Amino acid sequence: MKNILFGLIAAVAVVVAFVTFDKPEEPTVASGIPDPLRIGTEGAYPPFNGLDANGNLIGFDVDIAMALCEEMKANCELVAQDWDGIIPALVANKYDAIIASMSITDERKQTIDFTNKYYSNYLAIIGAKGKVSGPGDLSGKAVGAQRSTLASQWAEDNLTGQADVKLYDTQTAAYADLSAGRLDAMVSDIYPAMDWLKDNPGYELAGDKIDIKDQIGIGIRQGEGELKTAFNKAIEAIRANGKYAEINAKYFSADIY
Repeated sequence: MKNILFGLIAAVAVVVAFVTFDKPEEPTVASGIPDPLRIGTEGAYPPFNGLDANGNLIGFDVDIAMALCEEMKANCELVAQDWDGIIPALVANKYDAIIASMSITDERKQTIDFTNKYYSNYLAIIGAKGKVSGPGDLSGKAVGAQRSTLASQWAEDNLTGQADVKLYDTQTAAYADLSAGRLDAMVSDIYPAMDWLKDNPGYELAGDKIDIKDQIGIGIRQGEGELKTAFNKAIEAIRANGKYAEINAKYFSADIY
């Protein structure tokens, strides 16, 4: 009887063990994607990134970040970071990626890596209506730009010795000096400039846009190959499934990719 009872108990244990072993695993975040995936952005560069009345991060960059996180099935957290410290903070592991309208440049590639582009950018000159005709009309004028950007690099490379180039920590501070008359013109990425002009009808784009072959990518630490591949696949996916177009149309009248 003991042998029979022992045999029944053993059989039940085998069945229980078998059922437990075959239980489906819960879905997990893909290999190479941190959990949570922390994303740094500036929060001072509308319409790409900014803060709403409640202090929440908003804008094109933020919406793209959330769409990519959804596509990758990643648990994401947004971190606001001043522009000057945005790359050092990535290297110091404060977050895992930068989605902040950052241009892909050889100089930055010496410190960090980039994904494929998620949009393309041009520069523009803006000034009070009738005051500046274009890039060739800046000699002797006070011209502003946000520091550590391609706009400031272009201004320094092309206007030093001709114009009084003034650099600012944020785009917002440069706009303030332009509005106050302390600047005659400003060099800016074209899409933030066009967004600012909507609420400032006394100003205009001066001349044609400046094509500097600028591509905007997601910054990541060097050696993060799996994360880079995951982001690139997600960018391709939201371009293909219409999510990118939906976000683009929310902010711009033309495809900026």
